[in-house]
Amino acid sequence: MTSLALKDLNKIPVRLASGHRLCAGCAESIIAKQILMGTEDHVAVSASTGCFEVSTTIFPYTAWNTPFIHTAFGNGAATCAGLETAYNALKKKGKVEENIKFVNFAGDGATYDIGLQALSGAMERGHRMMYVCLNNEAYMNTGIQRSSATPTGASTTTSWAGSVSPGKKEFSKDMTEVMIAHNIPYVAQVSPHNWRDTVTKAQKGFAADGPSFINAISPCPRGWRFPSDETISIARLAVETCVWPLYEVVNGQYVLTAESARIASGNAE
Repeated sequence: MTSLALKDLNKIPVRLASGHRLCAGCAESIIAKQILMGTEDHVAVSASTGCFEVSTTIFPYTAWNTPFIHTAFGNGAATCAGLETAYNALKKKGKVEENIKFVNFAGDGATYDIGLQALSGAMERGHRMMYVCLNNEAYMNTGIQRSSATPTGASTTTSWAGSVSPGKKEFSKDMTEVMIAHNIPYVAQVSPHNWRDTVTKAQKGFAADGPSFINAISPCPRGWRFPSDETISIARLAVETCVWPLYEVVNGQYVLTAESARIASGNAE
């Protein structure tokens, strides 16, 4: 099925229910709900270990209204690729008729560091799946340690900022560019403050004839030390200051989107 017009998104069933145990103000559930509005088709979800996984699937409960599989930190992309491969085999045998999309959610630790090998392999093999990085720029689930997504100067529990150290000394890895270098059909950066941009990019990602990767900035009140009611304003600020530009790369072609396009053209509000 083709994706609904944005005005008809309310017709898509709720795929991530309330009642999860994410922190107040966490952006991850906001981003996931926006991403899951990107297709009318059935969706099978996998998730690497991290804040999002542990908070939405606390045994014996689940916040998921979709088929869901939890994997380890390092193999979320491999698991999602396996689901897509099994689906293709069953469809060829006539045992499955429905159109099903596949998406893996993971934090930056499972994406930039621990799961990079599995992610790179899945993208290179061309599996028709979407990988979404919920990027809060540190290992928030295990104690706010630095990751390779942590920006220069940031203070974490393993890169203290103070009189002795200026915080993290290294630049963050540009994971979006790493995925672009894999020559996959669709890559994008999104922010939860702009739902229209996020949903539109999710639609393109789900519709891509091959792998897609979406990197989502996910402000973390606990780790970033801001009040929980400021998540969306912090995300907006990251975009407006060009710390986190909104753009997409479609078959190798770069396009700025939303506020980033307006800023580049000199028409920022």
